[in-house]
Amino acid sequence: MGHEHPGHYVAIIGGAVAGSEAAAKLSQRGIRCAVFEQNALPYGKIETGLPKWHIKLRDSQERKIDQKLNHPLVDFVPNLRLGKDLLFEDLTKNWGFSAILLATGAWRDRPLSIPGIDQYLDKGLYYQNPFVAWFNQKHDPAFNDPHFQIHDDMIIIGGGLASFDVVKIVMIELVQYVLEKRQIKSDILTIEKLGIPKFLKDVNLSFSDLGLKGCTLYYRRTITDMPLTSLAENPTQHDIETAHRVRLRIFENMRSKYLFSFEQCHTPLDFIVKNDQLNGILFQKTKIENGRVVPIKGSEYKVYTPAVISAIGSLPEPIGSIPMKGDVYDVIDTETGQLHGYPNVFALGNAVTGRGNIKESQVHGRQVSERVMDEYLAWREEDYEEIFKRAEENADRKIEVIGDYLNNRKLLDTTQMDTIRKRIKNLQKKLGYKGNYTNWIKDHLPQRLERIIHYQD
Repeated sequence: MGHEHPGHYVAIIGGAVAGSEAAAKLSQRGIRCAVFEQNALPYGKIETGLPKWHIKLRDSQERKIDQKLNHPLVDFVPNLRLGKDLLFEDLTKNWGFSAILLATGAWRDRPLSIPGIDQYLDKGLYYQNPFVAWFNQKHDPAFNDPHFQIHDDMIIIGGGLASFDVVKIVMIELVQYVLEKRQIKSDILTIEKLGIPKFLKDVNLSFSDLGLKGCTLYYRRTITDMPLTSLAENPTQHDIETAHRVRLRIFENMRSKYLFSFEQCHTPLDFIVKNDQLNGILFQKTKIENGRVVPIKGSEYKVYTPAVISAIGSLPEPIGSIPMKGDVYDVIDTETGQLHGYPNVFALGNAVTGRGNIKESQVHGRQVSERVMDEYLAWREEDYEEIFKRAEENADRKIEVIGDYLNNRKLLDTTQMDTIRKRIKNLQKKLGYKGNYTNWIKDHLPQRLERIIHYQD
């Protein structure tokens, strides 16, 4: 291992877009980094939240992460979860790192705001994050986590960008299930690319031939409120009307391609239970007044369904004693990400967020998508690319601040650097990581659906 020179050693929690970008920028400055990753692979929601039909985008983003983490000054520590395998207090008090960066992402679903409904989790109620992760991995023979059951006539509650991929997954899975029963060969990737009507036409069927109702997306606002296009700062009436027309066109294109039903201006109030299973939702109609959602009294009605998927967004997970402010980490300043009470701990990416979504973020200090709920489940390929680009930019800007912080801190001496490196090496050994990043990735990449079915784009 050799002796380390005096310098700085930075811990980065999370190896995906923000974490890998931070590691790259710091290692370029000659600063050694330890990247603690909760999974075997460092790709975060690129692997579990980016729907698996985005083959080229997934592969290109994962290659970028690999290039950033496969560096002599970056120590990769896989399969280590902060708060479980490594306590936050231990990390901050006992390890001696110059700084700690939290790039933990958003893995917790925003709770559906109906008191008591979570007792029916997996009994008719599902949430977006585990649902999309299941969809992305279920083709792999090695995947043995609990399986979701997709039903006809499901309800999806959402309307933000997060709900669109959920709707597509449900509709494509329903169609493929019926086709399989009819012994008609199909695959998810081709159905997604062509759209349901065109695929069915190619096998001499129409959607009505399948006997499906399909799923229904319920949204508390109107179609034109959906965050499908951006608006300039201080938009003119013409800008607003143009954006509304484009949003409507995008939405109708999607609905014609995937054939889901849609109800706008609906908010969930209560739930219906039958035989200890979620059996429906009590909805209330709404109206939009001065940009606000206003419930309409007396408009409540019941909608029966075999299952509900809530796709209203994602939040950072509370981890041990990391201070929280509401649903996000408690930081002194969102621009620096410095954690309250911990002068050498900084939050990156969507661990520290304010208001707004990916589109609005273009006019708010070029920050990464500020609404965590929309960060990884976007609608179009360009949205994803924009999200990843802004995540990198956000990390870059914070690294400048953290670099200034480190410049004003005393360097760790040779003994301190050696002690941390030895602890890292022992951890890697314990976790079965032998120090060769390329080999580790190769050994742990899951089977890809496109290879299993020999799909050619």
